Amino acid sequence: MLLILKRAVIVTALLWIILALGFTFVMVGLGQLFFPYQANGSVVTLHGRPIAARHVGQYFGHSLRYFWGRPSDTVSVSTGKPEPYNAFSSAPSNYGPTNAILLKDIQRRIALYLHTTPRLTVGQIPISLVESSGSGLDPDITVQSALIQVPRVAKYTGLSPARLRQLVLSQVQPPDLGLFGPPRINVVLLNVALYHVLHPHA
Repeated sequence: MLLILKRAVIVTALLWIILALGFTFVMVGLGQLFFPYQANGSVVTLHGRPIAARHVGQYFGHSLRYFWGRPSDTVSVSTGKPEPYNAFSSAPSNYGPTNAILLKDIQRRIALYLHTTPRLTVGQIPISLVESSGSGLDPDITVQSALIQVPRVAKYTGLSPARLRQLVLSQVQPPDLGLFGPPRINVVLLNVALYHVLHPHA
């Protein structure tokens, strides 16, 4: 009986060392060796300082001079109040398509785009710009979602629409592996590029 128990303990310990420790260290090592940027959080830097993670959206809705990402319905963990792109509470709103609060939020977002963007019509606004994503942290928008914002950004930055369209198109990312998903724009990277245009000597 004691021999069986001893063997069971030894096997359990060996499996724990191999699977819990060994596998973890091997995967971390391979990640650092072959994909160090991704393994360390895909950090985006500005002037040598980390400002964002490439795969987590950021909130730019407070500024008319920068491009906006998808709406985010995440909330503060401590207060329960809305806090867009809070990575600690990744979640959708869970409102159904006929929910009065959801419809009111969509109408408010549409009104904001129409008010701030010259010559924009309702039919030009992609649904993804007025409905939040499932995670609340989506960093990407479609190319069209970025292009319709060009007149607003041009108005509030003084840059020409042609220059801004060129900037947007320079940030287009192709489908993953050339197959999965549409071409897209990472809003954080686009706004970092815009920052460098606005502050060429910074």
